[in-house]
Amino acid sequence: MTTAVTSELSARLRGFRQVQRLAYECAEAVAARLEPGVSERQAARMQREWLRARGVRDWFHLPFAWFGDRTAFVNFRVPLQFFPTDRRLAPGMPFILDMAPVYEGYTADIGYSGSLGLNPVQDRLMADLEAHRELILREVREKRPLRTIYEDVDRLMVRQGYANRHRAYPFGVIAHKVDQVKQRRFSPHLFGFGTQSLKGLASDALHGHRDGWSPLWSPYRFSDHPPQPGLWAVEPHLGFRGTGAKFEEILVVTDSTDPEESAFWLDDDLPHVRRWAEEK
Repeated sequence: MTTAVTSELSARLRGFRQVQRLAYECAEAVAARLEPGVSERQAARMQREWLRARGVRDWFHLPFAWFGDRTAFVNFRVPLQFFPTDRRLAPGMPFILDMAPVYEGYTADIGYSGSLGLNPVQDRLMADLEAHRELILREVREKRPLRTIYEDVDRLMVRQGYANRHRAYPFGVIAHKVDQVKQRRFSPHLFGFGTQSLKGLASDALHGHRDGWSPLWSPYRFSDHPPQPGLWAVEPHLGFRGTGAKFEEILVVTDSTDPEESAFWLDDDLPHVRRWAEEK
């Protein structure tokens, strides 16, 4: 990469890093306020209100919250089941907060796993997710097809004794591309997704189809191509007997021939990364 291109990329990455950190700050703030009896709908509203108070006016998708066995997407069959419900939090119950704000035109999509009090099963799931973060980065740098990396993540989950729960997402995706969006005075959303972000994803899908790649990282044939340069929101999601855990964060892929510059996580100062460092 030339110095000019690197400089331009660095400036863009600062914007994405800022909104990703803002989203994780929101997750930690809301998690600290959760208590017995709070519903998923209330937790999702708390995320929206926290972010709107700090200037967020648009979304890739509105915040989600999943409690108890819903963290593992137990019996999820249709997309409407992902939306927050009246399920209420109880002591020891796992939860996942998931939000995708757009701030000053930059997008983040994050997932934060926790529990109300002690939950050793989810603690173990979170610890074992570190190996997935390492595997994904290593194989993206090796420029393996996205579909192959997905299958390798699956195999690692099986060896660990877990179920793949990101397969329950629409199209079974483990990741999707994110990008800048135009700022508008009005930012409508459709079925929980911001229309500006949906337009961008649709445009990527159209161009990608023509050029042989997809903005969705899935187990299907349309993801059977090397990693496409850009920013990818990656979310490996483990499940075990009604308990789920995941992280979600941005992976940067470039066209550099230097392996370390060809792919890297946008930010290593995130709650789950700090947690792994502290455990060591």
